[in-house]
Amino acid sequence: MPNDLNNREYQFKVRTGFPLLGLCLLLLSACSTTQKVTVNQSDVNCVFLANDCSLLTPGGKDQADLRYINPAAQWTQYHKIMIDPVTFWAGDATPISASDQQMLVNYFFQQLKAKLGQKFAIVNQPGPGVMKLDVAITDAETATPVLRSISMIVPQTHMLANLEYLATGSYPFVGAAQAEAKVTDSVSGQILAMAVDKRIGGGAFRTGFQWQWGDAEDAVNAWADLAINRLSAWTSGTTPK
Repeated sequence: MPNDLNNREYQFKVRTGFPLLGLCLLLLSACSTTQKVTVNQSDVNCVFLANDCSLLTPGGKDQADLRYINPAAQWTQYHKIMIDPVTFWAGDATPISASDQQMLVNYFFQQLKAKLGQKFAIVNQPGPGVMKLDVAITDAETATPVLRSISMIVPQTHMLANLEYLATGSYPFVGAAQAEAKVTDSVSGQILAMAVDKRIGGGAFRTGFQWQWGDAEDAVNAWADLAINRLSAWTSGTTPK
């Protein structure tokens, strides 16, 4: 009789314990559409950022992974911005087709215009009080659409995906993108700020329904939000959120 009781208790713990573990893992990861990953200094494309690469230092939790802010910049004088067309700098060996490259840079450029246009006058010519923003995508990877969907939507496979995240820091079948940006004075060319960041697909449930470039587009959306948050805060003399 005691053995029967022990067996029933064990089976009850197994039946209730695994769903509870799955729920805990789901709650741990469910809200993020993208996640920041570490960018090694050796991965920075210094052809784009030129000699200023050496100024980059690691950023904080809610900042670009590598960044530089000019301590002498007079941010409050800037109320307009020039946004150069976004470019793709992954090199000739990239497996990404020319049409996909164009789609990604066009999407990035439109998101930057939409976000920054909420706070700044967007202009086409340099002048006093005008910042210039240059952005490049330096790497991108597609998600694996069907397998990505299964890993996020089917409860059993989603639990396995969460376990992989805990073990490796990344979900299976996700896409990624890496970008670099610099803000300069449009007249003098003085560097005001630079940033390098890489993001991969996160654990939000809705990311299971995306197409192959959905994670890369989510990364672009996050960067556009970061750009408007930082630039509007600096130019208004307040602390960014």
